[in-house]
Amino acid sequence: MRRWLWVVLVLSAGTVQAAEKIRYCDYPVYPPISWSDGKQVRGLAPSVVKQLFSQLGYEVEVVVLGNWKRCLLDAAEGRVDVVLAYSTAQREQSMLFSSVPVLREEVALFINRQHPVKFEHLQDLAHYRGGLLFGESYGVAFDRMVAQHNNIEWVASSRQNFGKLIRGRIDFITQERRTGELYVENLPGAEDIVALPKALSVDYLRVAVSRRSPLAAQMPQIDAQLQRMVDAGDVERLLNESEVTYRDMINLPADAQ
Repeated sequence: MRRWLWVVLVLSAGTVQAAEKIRYCDYPVYPPISWSDGKQVRGLAPSVVKQLFSQLGYEVEVVVLGNWKRCLLDAAEGRVDVVLAYSTAQREQSMLFSSVPVLREEVALFINRQHPVKFEHLQDLAHYRGGLLFGESYGVAFDRMVAQHNNIEWVASSRQNFGKLIRGRIDFITQERRTGELYVENLPGAEDIVALPKALSVDYLRVAVSRRSPLAAQMPQIDAQLQRMVDAGDVERLLNESEVTYRDMINLPADAQ
């Protein structure tokens, strides 16, 4: 009898453990926020998610899909529990966003100095051809301008995007300043790629939970724990570590990677 009771308890414990696993979706093309070293996803975003939810008693499974739009769609449908993203009215229909931001981000325009771009007001961009990754959104006004003028080429990777900018096939890329500058540091042929001083916008990266996830009921706890991490300097430390790790990785000899 005791043996059977022990088996039942072990099986029950396994069931509870499985129920505590959550799925986090990442599209790792935004160093130092997230990138892939070819084996695993690295960067600030997965590090924050793993630390945050492990402290709340969850095991995190990292899911990588073909593009950012797929991550957002899977979160909306409840196939994944968590992403890190900017809050927009459309996304808020299917996801709950943390009131505590993970990171303040300045969105900049990256251009090729060989093909100057005049940018004082958003509508100035209507006269140029831009490049974005599938699923990216940079605010209602920007998205409206894109829809009105149909002047954006959508691609799946930053390498494609910056490659087009280097070759003069597009005029600008909208990108978080920190990420873009870090990405082009060692990108072949990117000597003329620069970020314009004037920012397009300032936004905040937040923890976004699918409204269809059981985690949706845990938003107060998520916010409280995230605030503790920010106050303790954990997020800033993880960001600094991510930048150092990314630079070390790209400076490795090819046969060492």
